Amino acid sequence: MGVLAEKMRTILGSLRRSASGEAAQPQRTTSPFWIIVQKEFGDHIRSWRFIILLSIVSLACFGSIYTSVTAIRSGAILNSDINTEFLFLSMFTISDGNLPSFLTFLSFLAPLIGIALGFDAVNAERNKGTLSRVMSQPVHRDNFLNAKFVAGLLVIAMVVFALGFLVMGMGLYTIGYPPTPEQFGRVLLVLIITVVYVGLWLNLSMLFSVRFKQAATSALAGIAVWIFFLVFYSMIVNLISNATLPADSSASAIISHSNIMQLISRISPAQLFQEAATTLLLPDVRTLNPFITQEQAYLALSAPLSFGQSTLLVWPQIVALLAETAIIFALSYVTFMRQEIRSRS
Repeated sequence: MGVLAEKMRTILGSLRRSASGEAAQPQRTTSPFWIIVQKEFGDHIRSWRFIILLSIVSLACFGSIYTSVTAIRSGAILNSDINTEFLFLSMFTISDGNLPSFLTFLSFLAPLIGIALGFDAVNAERNKGTLSRVMSQPVHRDNFLNAKFVAGLLVIAMVVFALGFLVMGMGLYTIGYPPTPEQFGRVLLVLIITVVYVGLWLNLSMLFSVRFKQAATSALAGIAVWIFFLVFYSMIVNLISNATLPADSSASAIISHSNIMQLISRISPAQLFQEAATTLLLPDVRTLNPFITQEQAYLALSAPLSFGQSTLLVWPQIVALLAETAIIFALSYVTFMRQEIRSRS
């Protein structure tokens, strides 16, 4: 934080000189917001925890790429339900059975990057006594928190897009022909949704960092929520579904109960991400409702959805992810703005 404080003093000095008329020409100064973003971005890139997590996620993704390439070369895709017309998109979803697919690895491990980048974003500064020094500079509280989030989101976007383009490059090398513009648009939208999904976990870890004084407590809280939604939440939903089965065995009662359970399961951000990403990468998916009519089943066999139609199908999931991210950020914002910042004696 010494570099940040020095830059703040430089900005403040230049402002004073320009106000007193000492400077003949006004100097161009950088906004404190972007100074904090640049400083936090550099700290994230150079930190060991980021390097270790990036290595773990990259190794897992390399393994999933190898399994997808093996499955395509062995002809396993011909025996599956995947349309060979979208062979390039199958690089993200198919597996030979030894390891999960790239999309599964990404949905399971990518939240760890968001948690690792945000669990000590605020409480570490408070414990070291640097938060009060930063706030004594011409920096607003909202700029401080927003810069922390933007810096972490930029790192997440860099990692997600690098891994996504790596898979596309391997697909070009393996399959031998480039994707169509529609397929490229599908992959690009999935990567954007992944950034939003990981940004949600970044927001959650920052909320715990604002709420708890110790970094270890906020890290454990973030990991606990991650394990709950990825492992235990589906089990709880299944238990609730079995316990609330309607006594009436009519089709309308069963469909109504299924819709309610599906709505409860979509509270989980992991479920929202899986539905949105899978639907975009598998154009043959025409509905997310488990109960389809005979006409819908015929249409599913006749033609896949276009990129625009698939986007409209998963638009509620995208909006729900954005809404959850905004709600969590609003909670951390309000909590941080109401906290008192005291300088350590």
